[in-house]
Amino acid sequence: MNEETNIVNVLEQLNRLPLDELIVIVNNSQDGTFEKVKMHSDALIVHYTDPLGHDVGRVVGAELSNSDILLFVDGDFVVQAEDLIPFIHDIDRGADVALNNITPFLPRFSLWDSDTVMKKFLNTSLKRSDLNANSLTAVPHAISRKALQQISCSMLQIPPKAQAAAILSGLRIKSSASINVISGNKNRKQNQRVDNPISRLIIGDHIEALQHALQAKGKRILFPDIIRKREFLKGG
Repeated sequence: MNEETNIVNVLEQLNRLPLDELIVIVNNSQDGTFEKVKMHSDALIVHYTDPLGHDVGRVVGAELSNSDILLFVDGDFVVQAEDLIPFIHDIDRGADVALNNITPFLPRFSLWDSDTVMKKFLNTSLKRSDLNANSLTAVPHAISRKALQQISCSMLQIPPKAQAAAILSGLRIKSSASINVISGNKNRKQNQRVDNPISRLIIGDHIEALQHALQAKGKRILFPDIIRKREFLKGG
């Protein structure tokens, strides 16, 4: 949406990769984004006049794709082709989900915002504390066709829920490369200040992800109570 300033440079880097297909989702753009994509790429362009909202575009792209490896990038900022290769490489070597490792760019824990805390909390709740705050919420990332079929395309519209489903399904998840999306992400009215609409959206997404895990694995998710003998208590 309204990425005419960056989209050509983004496409230039993607065109340097041996991609079988390139799908660009343009939604509610009031500038020249659509025209620039047409001029600088042979991509399949899906053009919506209405805004799709966050993460819906990746569902549309995933449903239209035929490739064995799906790489997701945003039009907000340019990532060099060389820096995208590790995500593709890890999926090609057997991983199912290749996450952006944002850990090197995080401040000390006491300075984390609520979104980052929620990402870490979800991973820890699913016994994947090794993933730290790395999340499908952050692009770039890549997934395998196997993962897409197992968790379904529609799940991608709520990235933390898709991540929870992938973990609970036993899919192989790696932190592949470190792209600094924290300082590189474009500042908008919706994502400024501590309590903002984007932050509330991300926190809500993680609550949905935790609810999914609770429904799938029970009240304690993956943490069994092996100490208390509750069965001896009536109503316990």
